[in-house]
Amino acid sequence: MKFKFVFPTLKKISAYGRGLLSTLGIIACSFALNTANAADSVNSTGLAVTDDTVTVGILHSVTGTMAISETGSVQAEKLAIKQINEMGGVLGRKIKYIQEDGASDWPTFAEKAKKLLVRDKVAAVFGCWTSASRKAVLPVFEQYNGMLYYPTFYEGLEQSPNVIYTGQEATQQIIAGIDWVVEKKGAKTFYLLGSDYIWPRTSNKIARKHIEKLGLKVVGEQYYPLGHTQFNSVINKIKLRKPDVIYAIVVGGSNVAFYKQLKAAGIDLRKEKPLLLTISVTEDEILGIGGENIEGAYAAMKYFQSLDNPNNKAFVKAFKEEYGENIVIGDVTQAAYLGPWLWKAAVEKAGSFDIDKVREASPGIELTTAPEGYVKIHPNHHLWSKTRVGLAQRDGQYKVVYETEELMEPDPFPEGYQ
Repeated sequence: MKFKFVFPTLKKISAYGRGLLSTLGIIACSFALNTANAADSVNSTGLAVTDDTVTVGILHSVTGTMAISETGSVQAEKLAIKQINEMGGVLGRKIKYIQEDGASDWPTFAEKAKKLLVRDKVAAVFGCWTSASRKAVLPVFEQYNGMLYYPTFYEGLEQSPNVIYTGQEATQQIIAGIDWVVEKKGAKTFYLLGSDYIWPRTSNKIARKHIEKLGLKVVGEQYYPLGHTQFNSVINKIKLRKPDVIYAIVVGGSNVAFYKQLKAAGIDLRKEKPLLLTISVTEDEILGIGGENIEGAYAAMKYFQSLDNPNNKAFVKAFKEEYGENIVIGDVTQAAYLGPWLWKAAVEKAGSFDIDKVREASPGIELTTAPEGYVKIHPNHHLWSKTRVGLAQRDGQYKVVYETEELMEPDPFPEGYQ
């Protein structure tokens, strides 16, 4: 049976009052928002649930090199929780959260995840950004049977009963993006560049396989540690080898140095010689890079702040009202925002906060008014979604120049790419 959950209109719900919730188009299956069952009837496994509250965890880097990327995820998750509470909470309970800082350090992520699950007994965790942090916490979630909502586009090649992946996997982003640049831009040669950890390396392994499968050529490949700031050497190699495409998967604060040095070296991305295609730079990173330094680059993702639909306009408006008019919203930020809503829908479908019941209820859940558009949880715990390509503008936004007509089915283990 399909379960459909529609977000509320993203205005201050309190201004309307609960009596008007039906006019806002809120559908939460057949569950009454004002009816709270006794805690023992919806929580048989000792989670942090009372008759009035339920506690969840937020686990992201708010310090270190990844803070530039992860801060938006924290903001989005808190906004979603606030809005859910304003509409009555989950099974009649208001959501409380405990926030922990992964500090851009993978062992710290694992330590904090264990604290949230074992000591704090949270009902769900919204968190992580890098694949390294996700890989670090995965054994913890599987050992202690917690549920993680992971928001970042990633390399795929993973499926866990304890994770809902709200970002895209490789077939939806890497392969689809390369197909676009080959078909629409006639690209034949590529230079692969990334930060030195699992996501960029595995993503570029998949990219290389796909490029070679198409009969095209990789003319260079290089990696740098997180936080690296000296890219002049690789920029000189790029200028020497003259690839059609710089395929860039640099993450975190290193992006600021890379794009500024690229421009200083005389590479004007607006000329598309070479064309730069990234799968790691969202509007959040551009805020630090500066639009003038990345203008003309392309990004393959599922969400851009500039998406022109009523759901996204309402979301952007609410986000700016909460965090300031100058705030920006990137792909991972939007995917992080989906996490609490997907969890709420699964809990209410299950009629319980118990992890096993929430897991069983999750496949098939649909969100028809997500900012990116309609999404649905696949049995493999990833989301059906569209692939889009955006062109970086001087004002720090992306102009959408391409999107798939249909939702792409997630396939975390594509044949021939493992």
